[in-house]
Formats: sequence, C-alpha cells, structure tokens
Amino acid sequence: MPDLAEINEPISELFHKPKTKADWDQYRLSREQIEFFHENGFIAGIKLLDEKQIEALKRALDEVMDPQHPLHHLFHEFHSNESGDPNKVLFHSLGHWRIAEAFHDVIWNPAFRMVASQLLGDRAVRFWHDQLFCKPAHHGGNVAWHQDY
Repeated sequence: MPDLAEINEPISELFHKPKTKADWDQYRLSREQIEFFHENGFIAGIKLLDEKQIEALKRALDEVMDPQHPLHHLFHEFHSNESGDPNKVLFHSLGHWRIAEAFHDVIWNPAFRMVASQLLGDRAVRFWHDQLFCKPAHHGGNVAWHQDY
C-alpha cells in the first residue's frame, strides 16, 4: 500500500470534482453568511458532508484507529487514548490522510475548499496538516480549552 501523501489529487469518487464556475457556485456562501462569520466568529447550518461521505469517513476511522495497521509508521502522531483514563477514551492522530482514502480525499472536498477560501478573503487554500480527535459517546475524554496559533 502506498503512502497516500505521494498522490496529489483525489483518488476516489467520494467528492464531486467541480469543473465549471457553476459547479463551484453551489458551495458558495452568501454575502450575509460571510458578514455573520466576521461579526460573530462562526457559521452554522452549512452542509459540508452527505451521508455517504460520513459513512466512508466512519469506516476509515475504524481502519486508522487500529494500532496494528500495516501503515502505522506513516502517522505523525498516534494516541489510542490520549486521556490516559480507560473510562474516558480520546483517540488522537495526525497523518491519517496518508493511510485512508476517505481522509486523503476529504481535503479536496469542494464544500470545504470554497467555504475556507471565502472566509479567508477569496484566497487559495492549502492543506497544512490533519488532526483527528475521536471521543466515544457518553464516555469520551475531553480536549481542554486552548488557543491554537
């Protein structure tokens, strides 16, 4: 199995590949949504993933959470339970996009790309790194409030 970081384009059909301006326009935020974001610091109610994509990402999560995964060495970081408490699980990883097709291709999701571009002032968006936190319902650990760069 290859390191998916070596592939610089989508490798599945999970996300639509816009070819025309009209294809991209379906993902565009309204001027009101952008103004709301700049005033309030968030936007709610934007559909970024459909059910099929969510299911593919859930299957990929099951795959990458396996500490015995044959490509485990490609993770930049892997913690099966970062909380340290077996009753409060907090899975955390960086590099899963190098291992699972769904996580690899989600960075090309046109809905993500359009929204990010618009909120950054219509600039090109470039992937920096991935980070995944997974907390099981009702007994997951927590990530303390913090400020990233």
